[in-house]
Amino acid sequence: MRFTVLSDNQGNGELEGEWGLSILIEYREKHILLDAGASDLFRRNAELLGIDLKSVDYAVLSHAHYDHANGLVTLLRDLPDVRVWVRESCAANCYKMSEDMEYIGVPEELGQFEERLIRAGGVCTPSEGVWLIPHSMPDREAKGRREKMYVLRDGTFVPDDFSHEQSLVLETSEGLAVFSSCSHAGAADIVEEVRAALPGRPVLAMIGGFHLYNKNETEIRAFASKMGQAGVRTVVTGHCTGETACRILREACGDCLSFFHAGLTMELAD
Repeated sequence: MRFTVLSDNQGNGELEGEWGLSILIEYREKHILLDAGASDLFRRNAELLGIDLKSVDYAVLSHAHYDHANGLVTLLRDLPDVRVWVRESCAANCYKMSEDMEYIGVPEELGQFEERLIRAGGVCTPSEGVWLIPHSMPDREAKGRREKMYVLRDGTFVPDDFSHEQSLVLETSEGLAVFSSCSHAGAADIVEEVRAALPGRPVLAMIGGFHLYNKNETEIRAFASKMGQAGVRTVVTGHCTGETACRILREACGDCLSFFHAGLTMELAD
């Protein structure tokens, strides 16, 4: 299995960065695009890397926020045969409270491609060895309230329960590789959700943004401890994890930790 970061906050030389994330995964003769960033940057960086996106078999949207979904309009227009796996509750209804409610959801244009969206309920298997796992931990609305994130339902803003978020999990010969792009409902909980959904399989790798930039040291170290207990040997992060969390994770994980940047390519066990 190999993955390449097409867009991330961190650029690299001629590869630009943006607040967003897009990862191309090559796995068992499938090419899976996880998220498409905040713009068409994923496509432009792919061209610079010599990657032909026509190879993409299907895409997965990790959650219904613009910095992961905006590029999907470009993808769907460019590649008329590609379909995108999203959660059943994925909709243009996500907001964040600042001075006022700020829209942070998927582009409205995505609705033009509804017939090409595959709406996943529960644990799904898009292809052999690949799972999409939703959140299952309780009291997620409290986490939405803490993050000041809301969804508009029936004309009322309610705390986001992140039911539109999912983890992409791939099986390897040595264990599971978990891709969790933003982990809004809790990075430590996601480790437990995956272990519960796929019992008996060790978690080999945790890859993604862990949304720890606004968490305290106790919470960050608890996440690092949870990964240690689960036997996670490879951690790759960036995007929304935050500088302080990255420093603490470096202390906790040592050489197991790597950081995203546009163009990063890594291989894991088959």
